This record gives sequence, structure tokens and C-alpha cells, in this order.
Amino acid sequence: MPNSFLPTAPRRLLSLALPFVLLLGLRPISCGGQEADSAEKRNPKPAAGPAARPAVANGYFLLPIKPGQPNFLAASMGELRPNHFHGGLDIKTDGRVDLPVYAAAEGYISRLKQSSFGYGNVLYITHPNGLTTVYGHLNRFLGPVAGALRQKQYEKQTYEQEMFFAKDQFPVKRGEVVALSGNTGGSAGPHLHWEVRDAQDNQLNPLQWGGFAEIQDHIAPMLQAFAVEPLSIDARVQGRFDKAVFVPKTIPTTVWPDTITAFGTVGVLLQAFDRFDNAWNKNGLQRVEVRVNGQPLYAHTVDNVPFPEGTRAVNQHVDYEWMMTQGRTLQKLFVDDGNPLSMYTTGPTKGRLRVEDGKTYTVGVKMSDSYGNVTPLTFVLRGRQPSYTKTRSAAVRQPALRWEITRNILKVIAADPDTARQSANAVLLRGSRRLELKPSYTTQSQNVYLYDLRAGLPDSIRFGPITKRFDRQALIPSGTEQGYADNFLNLSFGPQTLFDTLYLQTSYKDGIWTVQSPRQSLYLPLRLTLKPTTEVADKTRSAVYLVNARGGRSYVGGKWDGNQVSFATKVFGRFGIFTDTIPPTVRLVSRAGGLVFKVGDDLSGLASYQLLVGGRFRLLRYEHKNATLFTERPDTVGPPLRGPATLRITDQAGNERVVNLNL
Repeated sequence: MPNSFLPTAPRRLLSLALPFVLLLGLRPISCGGQEADSAEKRNPKPAAGPAARPAVANGYFLLPIKPGQPNFLAASMGELRPNHFHGGLDIKTDGRVDLPVYAAAEGYISRLKQSSFGYGNVLYITHPNGLTTVYGHLNRFLGPVAGALRQKQYEKQTYEQEMFFAKDQFPVKRGEVVALSGNTGGSAGPHLHWEVRDAQDNQLNPLQWGGFAEIQDHIAPMLQAFAVEPLSIDARVQGRFDKAVFVPKTIPTTVWPDTITAFGTVGVLLQAFDRFDNAWNKNGLQRVEVRVNGQPLYAHTVDNVPFPEGTRAVNQHVDYEWMMTQGRTLQKLFVDDGNPLSMYTTGPTKGRLRVEDGKTYTVGVKMSDSYGNVTPLTFVLRGRQPSYTKTRSAAVRQPALRWEITRNILKVIAADPDTARQSANAVLLRGSRRLELKPSYTTQSQNVYLYDLRAGLPDSIRFGPITKRFDRQALIPSGTEQGYADNFLNLSFGPQTLFDTLYLQTSYKDGIWTVQSPRQSLYLPLRLTLKPTTEVADKTRSAVYLVNARGGRSYVGGKWDGNQVSFATKVFGRFGIFTDTIPPTVRLVSRAGGLVFKVGDDLSGLASYQLLVGGRFRLLRYEHKNATLFTERPDTVGPPLRGPATLRITDQAGNERVVNLNL
């Protein structure tokens, strides 16, 4: 649907000249007085503040590692991670595996799972109060449940299992050793990942009920940076339509010394971390509050995160594009469109601040950790009505043209060597119609023009002698099912695929399909179908791969239908179809006390493995972090490691390697 525009867009007067809007055939949208927010949303839950805490008395839970002894955390609840909030506590295990893991309270083992990824070996204990504690990255399970697991593994002839148990099938007492700590799954080092969840699988902060004496924290959070960002088309910060980031020269900084000029609707963003006593890990904050002139504007408390879908909403809680491009994780101190989380307390502006000309706003930010340590920050905004300004740079000698999109606002930047007091207009074109944009300001000979894309998508943009085609093909609103198709691909968006309105850009060149940019995030998966321009000869060995900027390829998969292949993706980026015909590699590296194999694959990655000893199945465990397959001890169910043996490993493309051994 090229050049689509929203039929429900409100008809209000643009600050751009109305006659030009009518000439272009685009719908006028307000750019003053009201925030330029997207009309299309994912029907997010109302930001009604943090959910009520379950009735849990202090001391109900036992710390599951070294209870009663001094200990340390490697990570706290709610830390901002790629594509998720950290859902619990990472408890240090002295840099080693096989420390006893104690049941945090009386209950029963309700579930366990084994995987080479994610939580690795993970155990779930459900307690009489309805809460469940989760113990991740374990090395081994202990007790009767371990025997039940081993029987299931040999019955199904695979190591990776997920098992659910009835109430009282495997009861445990508070303080009972249920497992040994490890470094399995996606763990980057030995530790125990420990969570508390409610009956709806919401991840709760274990420290919200008063903390644990084993973990000491007398250190207040530390500010790294804060930012003020324009959120409406008429807004400016320091006279520009740009996010202004302020980095303190000394830590701690509690008062920013300079007044910040602003106008229109703006939002505050924050980068900060917390530390525990005698530990250097940078941990997350539990609570952030914002007051303006003493009145509450915004607060969030990371004590309750819905799992699993809600945790991906971290990408709307932070400035995802800024994080991907600048390497600085700024969390928004306002509730952006499409954010489904309910951990916020705000008024009707959802934490946005409307700054008026001539008025002064004292902004107070309070950062708190779970142990009650607080760091304040105060800065002052002064309202200043924007007016056209121009500064020049002798380095700009030739005209140039580029643009970027922030929310619904098209920002056109034109390098302008003209020395005239007022810079020339830029022109938006749609067919034979045109819309002239006056420059909002000129900085170092860079003209900036602003336009609300909800009024309609232009075909191209012209500045002086330069005309460039506008490369966004369609407007895709969130909250509805939408499709897009061209000669090279089909896209299918579900109601929860997008956080907010998407201005779609796709391309195809030399066997690579580009869909949007990895600098933009998805909430739930997008369904994508690729249409190769030539016949793919061996579809059984061919699949879709995600291609990074350096040419690295990650297996995605896909289902073939004729000469088209469909798959689901949680990320935008570059995709290609590649054929894998080379079997995996395997090498026996140790026989001491068991077998250890080093495995690898040049493209698609390991899919399955099987060891037969004397024709009988023998269990192997796989750890992708170090690419090893190995037998576990003890194993009283499988055959002894003696005599002829055969190892078969298969990659994702179906290529198989067979190794015959004499043990």
C-alpha cells in the first residue's frame, strides 16, 4: 500500500501553510499545543502504577546460596538487558559450580527444564502462598526428581527435557538442598539465577520484601547521564529538535549547574546504575520518580514484570535506537506510545512535560535501590519560544540532502552553502503535487525541516538541485493486522507485532532482503515470506539466515512452499537464503572418566546428536558455549562406556556426521 495514510488522522491546522497541504493532497495534523503522539497503539494496559505486592512476610524466603553467610549479587531485578528486563537475582557462587542450592521455602517441585540455551538447567518450586521460585543455570538436579528425569531422558532418548509435576509429587522443605549450582544455558559465568513469580508468571523482585541480611547495600545509585528530548513537532531543546544528553564530569552529581532551554512537549531520560557493598557489578535501579516544581509527574518501580511477553517491552521502556547506535542505554521517564507495562504511576500526560515560553521548571529526579538508598538529581528548564536562527560553516560547500524519522516526525537535513539570511525551502513531492517546508533552524549550514508523516507519505524530497526518492513504502499502524507485499517479499503484522506506527522500508539486492533496520525493535514476531528471483535448487539444505553488518550469518530456518520460504522473526535486519551441504565436525578430546567431544558446524549449527554404545543409547549433554558434547557422571541407567560405539551428529540443514569408536 504505497503512499498510504491514516483515514482517521485528525483534521487540524498545520503550522505549515494550509494551501500547500491541500495542494499536496495530505491531511493536516496539529503540530502545536498538542503532543505529536501516534494515534495507533497496541491497546496497552493502563499505566495505573505497580501491582499490589503478594502477602509475603519478611524472612519467608531463604537465600538459596550460602544462606546465613555474607554473599554478593552479580545482577539485580529489572536490569536493562538486550530485549528483556533481568527477571530476578544473579547470586554469586564463588566463581565455581556445584555449590548447594537450597529450597527458598516449603513447597513442591512443579517443573524442570534442561536446555543448552536460556536458563539452562532450571528448577521451579511452587509454595503454599501461590508463589513460585525459579532456580536457573544449574549444573545438576538432586533427590528423587533427578532419578525421574534420568528415566525420562532414556525413555525419550534425548538430554533436553521439560517436565511438569503434580502437587506433592516431589515435596521439599525450606532449606533442603535441591540442586547444585552451575553455568549452563546462556550464563556468562558460574552463578545462580533466582526468581520469584506469582501465579500469572509475573516476575517479582525478591528484594521488595526487605532484602536479605546476606546481601549488604549501603551505596546509593550513581548517575551516568540524563537527557531531555523533544516529543512534539513544535518542541525544541537548546533550540534544536534533537535529544540533548548531559553527562556529569564528576560523580556523584546531584545538581546540574546550567539552565536548559526548552519549548513544547518534552521528555526526560536517564542513565544510572546501582552497586552493592564490596562488589563492582553495575546493577539496576528499583525505582525512579520525577517531580516538576514539587508536583509528581512520573514514577516507575521495577518490582513486577509480566513474563515472557512483557519483558520484551524493555525495548519501549528504553530508547532502543539510541542504545543500538550510541551505546548508551537511556530509560525513558515517560510512558511512550505502545508501552504495555503497568509499572508506571503518571498523570494524563504520561510523564511528558509541556514547557511554555518564559516559564521556569525545576525538575527533580529521585533514583532508589531496593535497600532504600537514594540519589537525587535536580535541573532547571526554562521555556524559550523557538525562532528561526542560522549559523554557518565554511566547510559546507556543496548542497546535500538526508533525512531521519523520530516517532511520526520526518526530519529533513539539508547542507546549505547559501549565505542568505533565510535559507531556502525544502519541497515534498507526491505525484504532481508539492508541499514547501520552511526551515525551522540552520546550524552550521545544516537546514532542518520538520513534517508530520501522519499527514501522508511523500514520494520524494527536493532541496535546490537535489531530488531524492523517499524510501518509506507504507505506513503500518500498530494494534491491527496488516500486510505488505511486493515482488520480493510478503510481510504479515499481527496486532502485537509493533509497539507503535512503523514507516516501512524494504529492499532487495544481490540475494539479500533488507527489512527496516535492526535499530528498530519488534514486540511480538513478524511473519516474513521471501521470494527468490531464481529457483533454489536444493531446498532441503537451504534456509533463511540473518546477516549482520560484517557478513556473519545466523540460522533462522523457514518453511518452503514452492520457491518461497516463510519464517517468523523477532528482529528487523538483513536476510539471505544460503545452502549448507557440509556435515558438522566432531573430535574426541577426552576419555578420562567419560567422553568429551568437541563439535562444530560451518553454517547452520548443531541440531541433534546420538551416542550408541554396543547398540544401546547412552546419554550425552551439550553445552553450546564451549561447543562440547560429554557424558555425565553418575549414569546408572545407560550402558557402560566399553566396546564399539557410534556417534551421529546432524546440523540444522540435515547434514550428518557419523563417527565410529572402540571404547
